[in-house]
Amino acid sequence: MVQRTTDLERQQRKEFGARLRELRKERGLSQEGLAHEAELDRSYVGQVERGERNISLDNIYRFSRALGISPADLFTPGPR
Repeated sequence: MVQRTTDLERQQRKEFGARLRELRKERGLSQEGLAHEAELDRSYVGQVERGERNISLDNIYRFSRALGISPADLFTPGPR
């Protein structure tokens, strides 16, 4: 059975990526800088920010440590 990505899943990934980008920029980090701090590849950071990747729990924790925030903060919408 081939599992397809639903519209809801795509939207969730885009929202997560937008929040990651927002927090990264607030801290004055480039994608490359965040990737270095999180010990991940720069292209992976870009893919996550664009909502192209289904991020693992391990990488959520890497991003939160690199940004100096709790993992929950990556799911909390910023001010609009």
